[in-house]
Amino acid sequence: MQKAVIGQKAPLLSVSEWAQGQPCNFDTLAGRVVLVAVFQVNCPGCFLYSLPQAITLQQRYADRGLAVLGVATAFEDFDKNNLENLIRLLEKGEVVGETLRSLTLHGKLQNGRLPYRISFPVAMDKLKERQNANIENDIDAFIRLRLPDFQEKSSREQQRLRQQLQDYFQALEYHAETFEGFGLQGTPSYILVDRSGILRARRFGDYPELEADIQKLLQEQTTAEPETGGE
Repeated sequence: MQKAVIGQKAPLLSVSEWAQGQPCNFDTLAGRVVLVAVFQVNCPGCFLYSLPQAITLQQRYADRGLAVLGVATAFEDFDKNNLENLIRLLEKGEVVGETLRSLTLHGKLQNGRLPYRISFPVAMDKLKERQNANIENDIDAFIRLRLPDFQEKSSREQQRLRQQLQDYFQALEYHAETFEGFGLQGTPSYILVDRSGILRARRFGDYPELEADIQKLLQEQTTAEPETGGE
């Protein structure tokens, strides 16, 4: 898929299947602000913080022009982060793996299930088998996004890190198109697109100003000039 760039038209989400709700994408939601909550089934923080927040934001702002979508991705634990467990989650509120362990520990489950229902459309990210020939590209992209001080390290340390990354990527079975196309760094992550389809923010982890950013975008008209930022 086309690589996403802040301040430019957002590429369409690449999905394998819509597990809940009618298929939709940025082109079918033109004129609305779109928040995409990107999560993994085996991600405790996604269920403790991100998804409840996304549900609350949908309830508060849907009638003002906000559309909320969920994309379940997978960049690890492919035996748990899959379509089968996503459907079990959406239909029965059942969670697995670390999510089950953590939410049980925090007393967040009711009769072993989520106490809330994800109320917006949810898709499964499109996964493709990883080709070892692309590993060097994956390593370079990882270093560029997550190791900004890489060039400052000694050549021996650089070599050690590259070997660790090579071992890591060789152990992965798949790569997720939406996750990688938007340059995300982990889960939970957020993608925020304005009424004109321009990518305005992508954020991994804590995003305390998310609601304020949504409020600003809802006040804009579709002809407003985009401001870059939100990396």
